[in-house]
Amino acid sequence: MLGDIGGWVQDVIGYWGTFGLVFLLFLENVFPPIPSELILPLAGFLVWRGELGWVPALVGSTTGSLLGAYVLYGLGRWGGRPLVLRFGRLLRVTERDLDRAETWFDRFGSVVVLVARMLPGTRSIVSVPAGTLQMPLVRFTILTVVGSAIWNTVLISTGYLLGENWSEVEGTVGPISNVLVVIILIAIAGLTIHWLYSKKHKSKG
Repeated sequence: MLGDIGGWVQDVIGYWGTFGLVFLLFLENVFPPIPSELILPLAGFLVWRGELGWVPALVGSTTGSLLGAYVLYGLGRWGGRPLVLRFGRLLRVTERDLDRAETWFDRFGSVVVLVARMLPGTRSIVSVPAGTLQMPLVRFTILTVVGSAIWNTVLISTGYLLGENWSEVEGTVGPISNVLVVIILIAIAGLTIHWLYSKKHKSKG
């Protein structure tokens, strides 16, 4: 089954190029029929073979991710929980998923969008509570683009480095995402400490 899906993904990218990658990542974010853990390493492999440019692969995948995120954000913001749950089976979203995601927002704020974009299983769902809780669209866009770009860069690059063994990436996605989240959280903590220190220093001056 994985081989069949991989063959179809390769055909789409091979025929449509960057636009095919936009389509696949859009589809992955809205309906998740195929995981980005398959699409992106395969894209990296095609970059390795010279069939796709590295920058177009990153731009295309990030654009597709953002467009898909906008759909879920819009459903949450203008349709609310009832509309989202009405299409929950199609979107693979449950009421428990929404409750959990909204709890994350209550505890950690907007940074949840950035971190969740690098976690399998939450990459798409986080867009819904961002909409229902009416996160400003500009902030949502920036966090989604940054988080998606980091995730896409890592998986595309890993697929490129593995070459013909690109399919091995899927088994290491969990550890990869955990490392990314830790790095991001450390960076956020460092920036926060720096900001607080600078603010305190200025108030004394």
